[in-house]
Amino acid sequence: MTFKILSIDGGGIRGIIPGQILVSLENKLKKKSANSNACLSDYFDLFAGTSTGAILAAAYICPGKNFSAQEAVDLYLNEGANIFYADIWQKITSLGNWNDEKYSAKELERVLHEAFGETKLSDLVKASCFVAYDIKGDGSKNNQPRPIIFTQHDAIVNNKDYKMRDLLRGSSAAPTYFEAANISAVNNPDKNHVLIDGGVVANDPTLCAYSEALKFEGVNGIKDMMILSLGTGNDYESYTHDNVRNWGKIGWAKPMVDISIDASSQLTQYHMDKITSTVEIEGREKAKVDQVEFESPIYCRIQPELYGADVSLDNTSAENIKNLKAAGIKNAEVFDKKLDRIADILILSKNESLKAQSQQL
Repeated sequence: MTFKILSIDGGGIRGIIPGQILVSLENKLKKKSANSNACLSDYFDLFAGTSTGAILAAAYICPGKNFSAQEAVDLYLNEGANIFYADIWQKITSLGNWNDEKYSAKELERVLHEAFGETKLSDLVKASCFVAYDIKGDGSKNNQPRPIIFTQHDAIVNNKDYKMRDLLRGSSAAPTYFEAANISAVNNPDKNHVLIDGGVVANDPTLCAYSEALKFEGVNGIKDMMILSLGTGNDYESYTHDNVRNWGKIGWAKPMVDISIDASSQLTQYHMDKITSTVEIEGREKAKVDQVEFESPIYCRIQPELYGADVSLDNTSAENIKNLKAAGIKNAEVFDKKLDRIADILILSKNESLKAQSQQL
């Protein structure tokens, strides 16, 4: 049985783009399965995300709501401008972002509270992998800052539970944009974390998700997995030696954040390509669906194009929101055949799983 992973990168308001791609995938699942109620949570076994990707991934597996792909992206279309809004007082007190975060976190917290309410990590309907970075440390003897991966498995088995709205607030606390999040475990208020955006360590959480998947029964390596990894679009900026040779702390401040986030995603893709290549093609299982042959394992990385949308994490002008939605729809069209293949694999795997379960009864 193939263990199926959906992984979504960070990228602020650019989350609209993978959100729209997943609207297309979900529509294909509905049509191909002849089930108008089909949703992403029916077909993937583990949902991973960093920052904006964590919010999207969590929405798909929120119990009682199980946001459809369209409802999840609507959070961004309807609330993006409110989340990334700085009133005149914020602009004055932050001294143009030099003295304080660019935005108040109040609107982000409101949106997360309305979307996830009292839902806890342990309540999610599928396994999870959400990335943040704890700058305070874990309270141990060494007390070192460290990446923190929020998993449903740990919440249930190891009693490390958190409210979803809190951990998502931490995963999306992008430095200079939102203040760090101070959150506590549900069952242990004294155990707190001071979190910043997971993008500083793993903007693409695929490698984290891969490692978590290995903990599940029957998953012994990439040969037992199928991974769909979605980026949020990039516009990599290059620099000449003349550009940077006289930069000091101020000059490097913003580029360094952008470079570290982009580089971590590139490094994750490098590692995943190497991991996938360890399985000989001749040894891969093959299945035929509608005369289309698929190889398993499969690692599918889609890094969408921006198609004129702004690369900024926080451009929520009406024009750019429109451009981001259009870019998402355009990318879904460009990757239509690939999404078709993925939908067929997901449906085949689900049917095989249901068949195996019925044989065990």
